Amino acid sequence: MDLNSPLFDRIRIKPSADEPREAKGPVCEHPGCKASGEYRAPKGRDREGQYWRFCLDHVREYNASYNYFSGMSDSAVAAYQKDAIIGHRPTWAMGVNTSGKAEGEGAKQEARDWAYFDPLGILRGEDFTQARTHRASPEPKRPRYTGAVRRALDILGLDETADGPAIKAQYKALVKRFHPDANGGDRSFEERLRDIIKAHDTLKSAGLC
Repeated sequence: MDLNSPLFDRIRIKPSADEPREAKGPVCEHPGCKASGEYRAPKGRDREGQYWRFCLDHVREYNASYNYFSGMSDSAVAAYQKDAIIGHRPTWAMGVNTSGKAEGEGAKQEARDWAYFDPLGILRGEDFTQARTHRASPEPKRPRYTGAVRRALDILGLDETADGPAIKAQYKALVKRFHPDANGGDRSFEERLRDIIKAHDTLKSAGLC
């Protein structure tokens, strides 16, 4: 058998299953491990965006013991969780000017760091109070009368807002107008006069005059 034959150069031997293979790509960063580091694990607080590369077994081991808040006091953890609600962004109380204190009402308006369109002056403190003070008062609620009372007011030419003095004044004016003595003895207005007197009696009985 010729051991120098070129045929031996083309013979391929299958690697043993126990023989460790070189990992393709990143290698597991756990000490002593040469497996492929296919899985990422965060490095922890103050190192956000940085990751370890581990194999499946070691990333499971790392995640089981991982604690982002390790070394922080309870109060610090509570403060961090509170700030996380707003994404750890700075906030200011409404109406507070962070650039400095302004003196006087005019200075307060100039120091505002935001603008708005308010042609009616509703959003300004004092102007808003004055606007509410000068706002037209609501229309008074009209009393609810019976049909007979409403008909009596209509006969006298009044509406439901008429008070006692107005009813008496209107009644006297109508009696003087339609009384026969005021019309030269003409009795053609007697029926109209009776309706006026009856209407007045109805309103008087209702306590309106």
